[in-house]
Amino acid sequence: MEIYIKEVKSKKDLKKFVAFPYKLYKGNKYWIPQLIKDEMSLFIKEKNPAFEFCDVKLWLAYKNEKVVGRIAGIINHHYIEKWKNKYVRFGWIDFIDDENVSKALINTVENWAKGNGMKAVHGPLGFTDLDPEGMLIEGFEELGTIATIYNYSYYSKHLEKIGYSKDVDWIEFEVKVPKKVPEKIERIANIVKKKYNLTVLKTESSKDIKPYAKEIFKVLNNAFEPLYGVVPLTEKQIGNYIEQYMGIIPHKYISLILDESGKIAAFGITMPSLSKAFQKAKGRLLPFGSIHILKALKHNNLVDLYLVAVRPDFQGKGVNTLLFKELIQTYIDNKIEKAETNIELENNTKVQAQWKFFEHRQHKRRRCFIKHL
Repeated sequence: MEIYIKEVKSKKDLKKFVAFPYKLYKGNKYWIPQLIKDEMSLFIKEKNPAFEFCDVKLWLAYKNEKVVGRIAGIINHHYIEKWKNKYVRFGWIDFIDDENVSKALINTVENWAKGNGMKAVHGPLGFTDLDPEGMLIEGFEELGTIATIYNYSYYSKHLEKIGYSKDVDWIEFEVKVPKKVPEKIERIANIVKKKYNLTVLKTESSKDIKPYAKEIFKVLNNAFEPLYGVVPLTEKQIGNYIEQYMGIIPHKYISLILDESGKIAAFGITMPSLSKAFQKAKGRLLPFGSIHILKALKHNNLVDLYLVAVRPDFQGKGVNTLLFKELIQTYIDNKIEKAETNIELENNTKVQAQWKFFEHRQHKRRRCFIKHL
């Protein structure tokens, strides 16, 4: 039957765009459904500050009058200005196992890219580097996280057949929490703390972290600046992330290291895994979704590492050991058994060197594909 592509222009179409993966992955025990309300907000101009510097198009693929695929095309002008690459990003790509469907979706993005004078298409990527990115190519039988993309194994095969190849890979690790803080980490952390006159911020509630929220993201911008495709977050985006997330993460799972002047030298934002809670919520906070999430925040044996960054002038000085000393003790105290690192660039050997202190396994790999037009 004929496949046709329809641009998303109405709220009704947007609901179909957001709902499609819930049908495609129904019954899949590794896929993590995002909250529908949050997914809708991502594509509403008034609610997502990224629209100030991004041109965005969304499309649905239909076959036999049913939605069989979706894709987003994004021209991030800040990315083009910084990296001097006239690339279009594709993201939120999902499709049934039909090569005609995937080809129709990708061709639509490519034609839009050519029409705007772009030289390549790459992805999956989001509006920003805090959106889920990278197509899963290894680890299809591993539980996903709320910060990453899950997809079927046939996705990458479809892309390769229409001329897409590897641009960069990210890898992920599962790290076992030790019974006690490793002696070497303890020793290095104490030396670094004394040598650089660092302080670990002690918090009693999330209110103690709030005064540092903007500074956290500024350190993030500086620390991540040289990484693949990274574009600094704007003030509006920072405000948006603070409002959305900083209040719900239990303060004890956030570690802040301050320099001698009281400025942030490094931080680690982690959180008890919400993967199984989101599966139970099935995309909705009501009537019972919020209960599953609150329960997961209080009783869990798995933690996700979301954002860990060291200020550039403190990088390579062992400050990360002080971060992990504090976080590991928190995990031990709260009966956390394992940690998911989430994505790390495969060539980021400095980050990967941290896991040598622990029992760990590399269990997932994801890829950003590219095709030059």
